[in-house]
Amino acid sequence: MYLHSLKTKRHTTAHHFSSKSQGGQRMNTLKNGFINIQKLDPTIIVELKYATTDNFTHQVIYDFKTAIARIGTAEKLATASNLLRKQGFRLKVWDAYRPVSAQKRLFEVYPDPTFVALPDPNFSHQKGVTFDLTITDPTGKELEMQSGFDDFSARAHRDFERTPQQAKNYQLLNSAMIAAGFEGYAAEWWDFRDTEKDTYGPLAADPNDYQ
Repeated sequence: MYLHSLKTKRHTTAHHFSSKSQGGQRMNTLKNGFINIQKLDPTIIVELKYATTDNFTHQVIYDFKTAIARIGTAEKLATASNLLRKQGFRLKVWDAYRPVSAQKRLFEVYPDPTFVALPDPNFSHQKGVTFDLTITDPTGKELEMQSGFDDFSARAHRDFERTPQQAKNYQLLNSAMIAAGFEGYAAEWWDFRDTEKDTYGPLAADPNDYQ
């Protein structure tokens, strides 16, 4: 089984793993490990849906509540958060790094790769280079979007027709994430992936080690 716990802290992990960039050069190993995203930016709200029953499985999938990501990706998220905070908004993260074992459980419940990817240690969520998220006001109240999280209908698609208010809210989120170095997944408005995701190789971690 690929998934295993790395009982090491971030600085140790970063020195033991590296991956090749698209240009063939080694990625800076200090960007390649994991970090708790709230250590970089405490204003980011974390509400991991799969750590609760408020998800499409109605089951608790995670045994952790800490959102971690690869350091380089997390730094981009902090940039997006800063852009939104200057406009009076905050980010709320629903999912970040997702262990392969958790992906396996999700796919068993809903085996449709359009919405639930096949378990793969080299896939973006399992590598820690993707976030599922939304935007809130300063108090943490979510802004209106076209659908809720894990909506498997056409309403979740990025090209779905929105009300004027929904369109405004979506553009705020989308613009900040793109400016910070992310790209959106067409079938899910909340899914944003690091544009440099392919420079990261597989790497497993236990989010409980990053509290």
